[in-house]
Amino acid sequence: MRVGIGYDVHRLTEGRKLILGGVEIPYEKGLLGHSDADVLIHAIMDALLGAAALGDIGKHFPDTDPAYEGISSMELLKRVGQLLEEHNYVIENIDATVIAQRPKLRPYMEEMEQNLCGALGIERNQLNLKATTEEGLGFTGSGEGMAAQAICMLMPLLDLADLDRMGGCGGCGGCGN
Repeated sequence: MRVGIGYDVHRLTEGRKLILGGVEIPYEKGLLGHSDADVLIHAIMDALLGAAALGDIGKHFPDTDPAYEGISSMELLKRVGQLLEEHNYVIENIDATVIAQRPKLRPYMEEMEQNLCGALGIERNQLNLKATTEEGLGFTGSGEGMAAQAICMLMPLLDLADLDRMGGCGGCGGCGN
C-alpha cells in the first residue's frame, strides 16, 4: 500500500474561467495559472504522483514549458493515470477537498466526480470529493484564492516474475498453485 498527499493553491483573478474538476463553473473570477489552474486536479495529481514516488506535477508538467500553457488539467490527469499504469500501480481510493468561500460547489460535484473517475478509469466508490469554506478567514475566506487537498492510496501490482519467485499466488487453487 502506498499513500500520497497533495496540496495546491491558486489566486483568483478576473478575466479567467473557473475550472474545478474539469467543470467550468460560472463565476466572476477564475484561477490564475500556466494551465487552466484547476486546483482540485492539481492536488489529486500531486497525491497520486507522490504515492508512486514519481515526483510532482512540476517535474512532469513544468510551468516553464510552453506546451502546457492553457492546457486542460484533465489531459494532465489522464497522463498521470498512464504513468501509474506504466509503473504498475492501481488506485484504491482518492479523497479530496476544495477550500473556497465562494461559489458554492455542491451543484457541480457530481459532474466533477464523473470527470475525474472517467479520466483515471476508476469507479465512483473510489473517489470522495468535498468542499468547505474557511468561515471568511485567510486568503480562501477573503476570496483571494482557492486551495485543494487530496490524499490517495495506491496498490502496487505484482508482476508474474514476483508470483513465480513466491511459488504462485497460493490462492484459490484454480490455476494449479
